Amino acid sequence: MREKGNLAVAVLATVFYPVTWLFSRRSAKGLENIPRVGPALVVLNHPSYIDPIIDAIYIHELGRVPRFFAKHTLWNIPLLGKVLDGAGQVPVYRNSTRAGDSLRGADAALRDGGIVMIYPEGTLTDDPDGWPGKGRTGVARIALANPDVPVIPAAKWGTKDILDSRRRRFRPFPPKRVRMVVGAPMDLSAYRDKEITRELLYEVTEVVMAQVRMLLKEIRA
Repeated sequence: MREKGNLAVAVLATVFYPVTWLFSRRSAKGLENIPRVGPALVVLNHPSYIDPIIDAIYIHELGRVPRFFAKHTLWNIPLLGKVLDGAGQVPVYRNSTRAGDSLRGADAALRDGGIVMIYPEGTLTDDPDGWPGKGRTGVARIALANPDVPVIPAAKWGTKDILDSRRRRFRPFPPKRVRMVVGAPMDLSAYRDKEITRELLYEVTEVVMAQVRMLLKEIRA
């Protein structure tokens, strides 16, 4: 059953689907691990600025509406801000008194039964070969605050061949092969009843990141 969308979601789909068809030839493994109904926190690697477009299509094809974190300044752009709001995207306020609003926005989306997509590094990976680096603790905070929500690791490879954002190199043609692998929901029960400390948050973050790296190794052989 397809998750109910709206005009904003339809607008984004109308733009994103042709883009991904032109620039990529996608395949995926493990998509059955993404729930067709109910909340989920999907954790991914982030080698290119084009990732949200590709990742959104993978999820939308399953009948779900993905919610991403995006810089709050995008909401200042006329019309785009309304589209992002309508599609349920989560603004990120970095280095401000509103920084916590992003986590609360993610919690609200999960409580509403939505799928939240998160790149734990918070930005593109700094590794020149595209391997995930150190994650921020936001992913751990969200996971521990929502114990009934499955945390699903995923990794993809190929988007950096289309848009190498660090080198400012855009090579859309010929279409590049993009592969995704989705892992089974993680068992974080050992951390659920512990006191939330900085050390615990770093530990949970690294446990999640290690799973994402393992899946990426599977793709890249």
